[in-house]
Amino acid sequence: MCLFALLLGAPGRVTAAADCPWPAWESFKQAMVSADGRVIDRSSPRLITTSEGQSYGLFFALLADDRDSFARLLQWTGNNLAAGKLGHRLPAWQWGRADDGDWRVLDDNNASDADLWLAYSLLEAGRLWRRADYAALGQQLLWRSAAQTVRKLPGLGLMLLPGDYGFDGTEGWRLNPGYLPLQQLARFALVDTVWGELAANTRRLLLAGAPKGFAPDWLQWKTGQGWAADPEHGAAGSYDAIRVYLWLGMLADDAPERERLQGHFAPMAQLIARLGQPPEHIDARSGDHRGVGPAGFSAALLPLLAATGEGGALQAQRGRLQRTPPAPDAYYAQVLYLFGWGWDEGRYRFDKDGRLLPAWIDRCKD
Repeated sequence: MCLFALLLGAPGRVTAAADCPWPAWESFKQAMVSADGRVIDRSSPRLITTSEGQSYGLFFALLADDRDSFARLLQWTGNNLAAGKLGHRLPAWQWGRADDGDWRVLDDNNASDADLWLAYSLLEAGRLWRRADYAALGQQLLWRSAAQTVRKLPGLGLMLLPGDYGFDGTEGWRLNPGYLPLQQLARFALVDTVWGELAANTRRLLLAGAPKGFAPDWLQWKTGQGWAADPEHGAAGSYDAIRVYLWLGMLADDAPERERLQGHFAPMAQLIARLGQPPEHIDARSGDHRGVGPAGFSAALLPLLAATGEGGALQAQRGRLQRTPPAPDAYYAQVLYLFGWGWDEGRYRFDKDGRLLPAWIDRCKD
């Protein structure tokens, strides 16, 4: 067993986390990644690929020290989502089978969460694998993302819009809290101070936008009024918002405002402890909830349950995942599973500046 896994395994859990290889990643590749590096969402009749899926795939390949898969995922992304010009243009967010049967870009708007995960994975691959070309491409993507999707909102300051167009209007700006992992923003602040200011504003967004400790899928910022419910989704929190708890649960012990942020969202952990499982839908303003969240939700909440000391709920969600893990071809559930379960196994951590600490850095042996 790797020393990293022993040191960073979740409290109360004995783990062989970094015994290479990573079975969950191998299963993900087999079920959802094509031979040429395309992450396929098989739940869609168009068999779509999104920039989000490609960016997550790159991050997981880096976690697994899977350099060949990383290279294939990156090449497919550049060739098909960025017309062979990744770094000079942001990738289109959706690709798949069109109505005429042709395979091509279906929506050329970018998705800023994917752009940031791409940039982050490239920067960290460049650092960890000593690949100057990856680091340079990561910086290019980061600068392009800042130029196209970072705006200065009156009364708030710098903020990341979810895409290049379609999220600002006369009523205000629509924002997605799940698009803003503080670990990434801290890492990017080492490259440009713009991202440090954006990180501070994101902490404000997370605290003010979730008054009862429950994250909404979407928020709106209105000039002269501040935070308001999203005009399309209201205060609903579900499949987008689940990532807010995931990112916050994984903050380093010495990350800025970690205790305040995790304490603010502790009501979600407490609710799971009472219910025995996460709700599928929750109203961020009232706390009303309904439904049972899928297994991927349980995986996503493992880090926050550990951080907030909800040991009973943590063990219950681990048990649920062991009994009924997500289906191998369930794209989003598997993504949440790899993030949350991988974290719980001790396969990776982040430092206070957002740098990735994968388990393989101590060169694990079987």
